[in-house]
Amino acid sequence: MTASLDHAPAHANTLRQFLVLTLGSVGVVYGDIGTSPLYAFREALRPFAEGGLGREEVVGLISLMIWTLTMIVTCKYVLFLLRADNDGEGGTLSLLALLLKKAPRYATGMFVAGILGAALFIGDAMITPALSVLSAVEGLKLVTPAFDDYVLPISAAIMVLLFAVQSRGTGAVSSFFGPITLVWFFVMGAAGVAHIGDDLAILAAFNPIHAVTFLWSAGLVGFIVLGAVFLTVTGAEALYADLGHFGRHPIQAAWFAIAFPALALNYLGQGALVLSHPEAISDPFFLMFPRWALLPVVILATAATIIASQSVITGAFSLVRQAIHLGFLPRFEICYTSETQTGQIYLPLVNTAILTGVLVLMFVFGSSESLAPAYGVSITGAMVIDTILAFAFVRNQWNWPALTAIAVLLPLFLLELVFLGANLFKIHDGGYVPILIAGTLMTMMWTWRKGVSLLRQKTARQEIPLNQFIAAVERMSEHAPVIVPGTAIFLTATPDSTPAVLLHNIKHNHVIHQHNIILTIKTARVPYVPEKDRYTLTKLSERFSKLELRFGFMDDQNASQALAQCRKAGLKFEIMTTSFYLGRRKLVADPHSGLPRWQDKLFIAMANSAIDPTDYFHLPANRVVELGEQVII
Repeated sequence: MTASLDHAPAHANTLRQFLVLTLGSVGVVYGDIGTSPLYAFREALRPFAEGGLGREEVVGLISLMIWTLTMIVTCKYVLFLLRADNDGEGGTLSLLALLLKKAPRYATGMFVAGILGAALFIGDAMITPALSVLSAVEGLKLVTPAFDDYVLPISAAIMVLLFAVQSRGTGAVSSFFGPITLVWFFVMGAAGVAHIGDDLAILAAFNPIHAVTFLWSAGLVGFIVLGAVFLTVTGAEALYADLGHFGRHPIQAAWFAIAFPALALNYLGQGALVLSHPEAISDPFFLMFPRWALLPVVILATAATIIASQSVITGAFSLVRQAIHLGFLPRFEICYTSETQTGQIYLPLVNTAILTGVLVLMFVFGSSESLAPAYGVSITGAMVIDTILAFAFVRNQWNWPALTAIAVLLPLFLLELVFLGANLFKIHDGGYVPILIAGTLMTMMWTWRKGVSLLRQKTARQEIPLNQFIAAVERMSEHAPVIVPGTAIFLTATPDSTPAVLLHNIKHNHVIHQHNIILTIKTARVPYVPEKDRYTLTKLSERFSKLELRFGFMDDQNASQALAQCRKAGLKFEIMTTSFYLGRRKLVADPHSGLPRWQDKLFIAMANSAIDPTDYFHLPANRVVELGEQVII
């Protein structure tokens, strides 16, 4: 039996399915990048607000934006990275999981790069909703200045409502994402077409020489402006992360047929408007529309930014789930909001953390103008990480020669480094925010991995090999434990060692069950594990068996369901006469045990915040027995 369609990457078998997936990718994949015209050109013009903005500067800026979209989004993501998948799944951690399996000698470097990229994405998930919604709602000030004092409260209220409905799942509203965003792209493109005629000289922006000339003549100011220009590609990493949801061809079709033309036309229209009306530099996007259309456009823009925010929130949930399953974070509560689609999940702790971060950013910075400098660092950093991992991928997976890989990826890498350097100039203006967020998350992931490794080393010193234990139990005659009917399942991470909870059960209760199963649950380096490969059962003796359950890092790790499948395949046990034994450890900090005291406390706090294994693995709560021990770490 193969994995069900719900557990498999999206694939279109008919034209109708292809069109549905294409429309869905318009809403989810391009929701973020589709809102960048609200603020990208405005922020790029800001250094010229005091004067010095000539026609060549405007044409040069628009040329930079169009060619940035072409090089970064079209060439790197749409045409290249979408082909670098892990069994149909994309994203930083998905690629990292594949590389750790294929190229273990680079494990440390790739692990650091992967968790840095993941941490930057979480930072993006906090900044994107704050910046996008603020930018849209600020359009109300152009409708009437009376709204000036209400922009921040309205934006905050929208965010609270958006995060409050996350627990209900995205299935009900996702069907509206595509059509609304499609209308948004149409309106943007139409507005651009309506204003290109204001000054046809803007069409010269298709010539990349104008972009190069602008950078050459603008000097340091041009380098600083690059940070704002990069805002045009915000959300491009979603192309890769959402690969498994929509498939490569629908995402590519949506870009070339809808998103790219609409974005290019809108930027050209904004440029032509500023060429003919220099006073429009204050807010070129909303000033493209007549006054009677402002309120409907603000409402549509707000809807589009909510969709863009939903996209990164959902992406953050998915990324954290991957990180948990790959052992980078402790087990947090994961709620499945759909009975058929395992991709629709809700993580209460992550939802609360992101909402808190969004509200703090909104009230600390106060406006999209102040928050925009904080945006580029996380995006450029994540893209640089993607390029580094892509180099390892083509070398190890596609077997490209080193010179070929360098020739293809080095130009993109250098271009992104230039953009990263330009954004680093904005650290004092807010660029420190994503660095702080990413640094905090990296510290947490590093601490968790290091603490878990140290914990395993400490417990390994006291472990008894399982085969020795079984032999010793079977030799016992005098003082042998009492044999009780039924089946006992002992969960352990080290299947070749005797679980501590089994030893405690014999030591304190002096009993052993008629049938004993040593259960290990492992996460494979692939997104989904087919049901036929879900488990391996090894009989060790008349009383003891070893069972290994395997899940992909995108699977719902439901042990009860998997055990039911094992019963159908011949594993004999009755769930109502089966006891699940779990070991519960109380961790005690010790500054001399291997971790600094602050890291000890952080690891213990993370361990205490983890969800109970009973809930995480969906074990029958009334059949679980927990035995505790104290471990110094």
